[in-house]
Amino acid sequence: MAIVTVNASKSYDVVISPYILRNTGDILKDKFGVKTNCIITDETVDSMYSPVVVESLEKSGHKVVKYVFPVGENSKGAENFVNILNFLASNKLTRSDIIIALGGGIPGDVAGFAAATYLRGVKFVQIPTTLLACVDSSVGGKTAINLDEGKNLAGAFYQPDLVLCDYSTLETLPDHVFSDGVAEVVKYGVIKDEHLFNLAEMNLLKDKMEEVIERCVSIKRDIVNEDERDMGVRQLLNYGHTYGHAIEKASNYTLSHGSAVAIGMCMASKAAYKLGFSDEDITDRLVETLRLYNLPTQCPYDVETLINAALSDKKRQGEKINLVLPKRIGECFLQTIDVKDLEKYFEAGM
Repeated sequence: MAIVTVNASKSYDVVISPYILRNTGDILKDKFGVKTNCIITDETVDSMYSPVVVESLEKSGHKVVKYVFPVGENSKGAENFVNILNFLASNKLTRSDIIIALGGGIPGDVAGFAAATYLRGVKFVQIPTTLLACVDSSVGGKTAINLDEGKNLAGAFYQPDLVLCDYSTLETLPDHVFSDGVAEVVKYGVIKDEHLFNLAEMNLLKDKMEEVIERCVSIKRDIVNEDERDMGVRQLLNYGHTYGHAIEKASNYTLSHGSAVAIGMCMASKAAYKLGFSDEDITDRLVETLRLYNLPTQCPYDVETLINAALSDKKRQGEKINLVLPKRIGECFLQTIDVKDLEKYFEAGM
């Protein structure tokens, strides 16, 4: 077991251990007392993991209600979000009760935004069941839903009260879902930790799962502690994401987030080297590592399509937009550019 403590606007633990789902009830009882718990999850995760969580909660004396939605990005819209708020109200949850996000990034984002807004804020517990959620989205307090114009355009910074990361759940992930999380692990390696990148490069992630998750969460913890509101150094966590979000939008979200970020990281590394920002060209190592996990590395869209998609990116600030570019593996930097120069950076990344 490993425990990483985040000290942002709210202090909380990220508990990393296999087979702790069965102890959820006692863990929450010890920390919060006996409460009403609303589990928010998708249909796939519900069938696999809700029974053990519900059983554990009820054995510890908690009341449990559950909201289950269809798998996919369509559930991350305003309609489903409002339905969740109405469900919470109809079940008379109070501010002292608990919302539990059980699953990957989408349940975490939607449940977190509901926790932030229902009754102006209720207790929130993340129980991630995908690698992407374990290493990234369950920690740091970003919650959001999608709007018609793009991803994550309505949301709140709302830190969880606890994260229970049971990495035994990763054993049941389809290969392509595991690979989506690998893209985020590789991201952490490139921005802050060459040893972490080396583990991915040597295909040792599954053998070192607790170390990998702890290191990713620790990196994010340090960054969030310094810049919770994403105004400075936290933007390093967007390595590959300015390109990647444009690719996702161009695909009409048929391409997974991890796949889009994988392509985006390759584009950023190419652009950094071609434009003279990198000490070395990391592209070949990056591409070879991502391909070990069957992640795509080539962009299927033209520059004009990507630019149009990128202009709605929430990282845009007026006529400026921030890119994260690598100097070398283990070190990245923020590059603020004029929107009119975006074409140059996208062309250099192709």
